[in-house]
Amino acid sequence: MSRYFLGIDAGSSVTKAAVFDEAGRQLGAGAHRIRLQRPHPGWSEIDPASAWEAATVAVKAALKDAGVTGADIAAVGLSAAMVGAWLVDEAGNALRPGIIWEDSRAQDWMERRAAEVPDFYQRIFQSDGCVVQQGCTLPLMAWLKENEPEVLDRAAHVFSYKDFLRLKLTGKVAADRTEAAVAPGSARDRDRSAEMLELFQVSDLAHKLPPVADSETVGGFVTAEAAAATGLAERTPVAIGAGDVPATVTGASALEAGMAMAVLGTTCMVGVVSDRPVFTPPDLGLLFTLPGETWYRAMVNVAGTLNLDWAVETLLPDLAKEPDLYARMEAMIAPIPIGSEGVVYLPYLSESGIIAPVVNREARAGFHGLSPRHGRPHMIRAVYEGVALALRDLFQDLEGAGHEILLTGGGARSPMWTQMIADCLGTAVLVPAGTEFGARGAALLAATAIGRFSSIREASVSTREIQRRHEPDTAVKPAWDSAFVTYRARRDAALGK
Repeated sequence: MSRYFLGIDAGSSVTKAAVFDEAGRQLGAGAHRIRLQRPHPGWSEIDPASAWEAATVAVKAALKDAGVTGADIAAVGLSAAMVGAWLVDEAGNALRPGIIWEDSRAQDWMERRAAEVPDFYQRIFQSDGCVVQQGCTLPLMAWLKENEPEVLDRAAHVFSYKDFLRLKLTGKVAADRTEAAVAPGSARDRDRSAEMLELFQVSDLAHKLPPVADSETVGGFVTAEAAAATGLAERTPVAIGAGDVPATVTGASALEAGMAMAVLGTTCMVGVVSDRPVFTPPDLGLLFTLPGETWYRAMVNVAGTLNLDWAVETLLPDLAKEPDLYARMEAMIAPIPIGSEGVVYLPYLSESGIIAPVVNREARAGFHGLSPRHGRPHMIRAVYEGVALALRDLFQDLEGAGHEILLTGGGARSPMWTQMIADCLGTAVLVPAGTEFGARGAALLAATAIGRFSSIREASVSTREIQRRHEPDTAVKPAWDSAFVTYRARRDAALGK
């Protein structure tokens, strides 16, 4: 009997694949970069052929790295950047580049619609618990209906990134609850919403949205063509899968009520898992519908490690290629005291602004408090601190958070940054073992789909392994409290509060 599971996690810049055993241990991984296309201001697209190629390359690399063959894989799970719009015809051929979540072309349409329907944004939040993003599926369908009607008319199916990859793997069309609920949809019903379809004036296009299924069920089997392209065995079961955030929560072993979890990756967010949909605080943040009849109420700052990547490229180009870059950078900032001697960095490095702790589409990143006595070490430390302070800014608005928090994402690999976050939040930070949590969550969904676990909750929690635990240092609490007061003042001034 095949003993291993493969998870595919397709992001907006990199597609990753990883092989796991039944205990959730990672045996090998592969990755392939994707070039994001920005043909017009505010547009974010991925070439479908490149997306499929990246998946095939990543899968082959993961199998090789794990020292297994396709015949050793019992099932495959999928995760990818959520929502967006990928259009295919009846034969499964892509009709245009895939539009991803960070695309903002639909903003003008939404503003016009909001002028017609005064409670437009409130009705969306009351239905799905999210501050709607321009790159969600329904806003994009409304934009396509108005601007590319010929293409939309030819489309047999409109779905998300992972659903396109599943189509390529299995030839089958489907969608899952985690994405249907935030299309926008209904968090309470864990499904699409007829009211939201009508609100976005796309009720006539409902038939183009595929049937919705549970993430931890089988959605098809690897075709002969896909087997030849990926190295997987023909007829390998493929789970329906989930969006990247729900898959990451699952893969980080956080799928139990009351568990707080932060993701410090390209995107930065912090949230709490619950057994019911939580709509407070109102009109802020996001509510993710998770597998296993759970929800994840999250506050999202949008940009996480992206801030540090930008700082390295901009402020430290002479060190950017050094193999020990992060060790040298952390040694550089170690002598600088908490508060960066007055330098504050607001980590709003996104063209779409922020949706928590306030909604501001125009919010942008920036340094504040710079003077001639400050140098690169102050600015780099301010970036590290700015992300930690932003997490605190988000964390304090959440209900039901306990005294510890799971931290995942690329930023969790830095013990210095992780300890900084624990000290800043005044909360124990737990770093789970592993790196590819989106792929791990996808693999656990696949394992559950073929009966290796009784439920996806069992799969998530029973495979938990903590690699590091960081307790907050109470001696530095006053310094962090002072830094937070300064940060909030700078944030309020920058956002015009």
